[in-house]
Amino acid sequence: MPGDEKIIRTKKGKGFNKGNFFVTGSIDIPFLAITIALLTIGLIMLFSASYPYAYYNRNHDSYYFFTRQFIFAVAGLAAMFIMSKINYRWLKVATIPLLAVTILLLIIVLFYHTDFGDFKRWIPLFGGITFQPSDLAKFTIILTLASYISDYYGQMKKFTYGICFPLGVIAVFCGLIYLEHHMSCTILMFLIGATLMFVGGSDWKLFAFGLGVVILVIIMVIAFPDLLENYAGDRVKAWLDKDFSPDDKRWQTNNSLYAIGSGGLFGVGLGNSKQKYLYVSEPQNDFIFSIVCEELGFIGAAAIILLFAALVVRGFIIASRCHDKFGSLLVIGVTAQIGVQVGLNILVVTDSIPNTGIALPFFSYGGTAILMLLFQVGVVLSVSRKSSQKKV
Repeated sequence: MPGDEKIIRTKKGKGFNKGNFFVTGSIDIPFLAITIALLTIGLIMLFSASYPYAYYNRNHDSYYFFTRQFIFAVAGLAAMFIMSKINYRWLKVATIPLLAVTILLLIIVLFYHTDFGDFKRWIPLFGGITFQPSDLAKFTIILTLASYISDYYGQMKKFTYGICFPLGVIAVFCGLIYLEHHMSCTILMFLIGATLMFVGGSDWKLFAFGLGVVILVIIMVIAFPDLLENYAGDRVKAWLDKDFSPDDKRWQTNNSLYAIGSGGLFGVGLGNSKQKYLYVSEPQNDFIFSIVCEELGFIGAAAIILLFAALVVRGFIIASRCHDKFGSLLVIGVTAQIGVQVGLNILVVTDSIPNTGIALPFFSYGGTAILMLLFQVGVVLSVSRKSSQKKV
């Protein structure tokens, strides 16, 4: 758009200009309020769900997971507010360097990672802190595709521009993350990319054909689980056959269902879950929503789902009001990531789909995840400042 250049152009020889680098205008208060509400509830539920497991597995330190999550949440809030003041258009300048760094980290983690079975997801740093490159990759793929589509939006109907390059980017990310034995994130990355391609204007006929191929692959995997690697194939078998239990493959899922059923309409009360006492293994992670259901009941769980739905709806409203294609796509990408991730997590916890090991945003334990998530919220808030103005 004609006004876009003015945002990122700086005066020659003067470096960053404050008027260009920072953005004015009010942030979207509803989006911020919902985010803070979810983060607060998430931290409370993380402590409630994790303290028995932390006590028995972390040297009797019941606050182990909560303390670490709280520190990263504070750092994430700082990153969120700083990013909300920075002109999001500057992110476009960082697209190629960030893409290169992310791909490098996704390759490094395949060879240098924590010793956690067959999973190659975390790069060990110091003091027991780890870094998960896939958390960074979620934002990188959003930024890369948003930047590309905004530049070639008028040609996205063409096969070369609208299908080949976007699918190539998606394939690289999905391929590297699949090698980490991280099926859930592989699926999430594909869905984020597909969403941006769809709203970005890719030919709907080719898009429909690709969707048909994906559905066919899903049917094949369900019919022949052995086509997948052992751990993934076993999880599909455990989902199909409720009696399938080599190495207790259904232990976590079954106890998750017990927790959900025990919650009833109003729940057993905050802190009163029984399933978190070493029945739902590592309840602070992927299956934390089952503890939410047990303690807060159907009413509490439904209220949290409605909060997530409100966040997604508000995100799409911000995107629709944005006068800049790049900003709009950034918001859609971040919003889609949160919405899809929440949907997949709840489907897993309720045994509606195979256990893929996907985290619940704002709730599940993970320092890198909460830090990156709040940074991305900051990006949405930055876009919302511009969305409230007539000119971009």
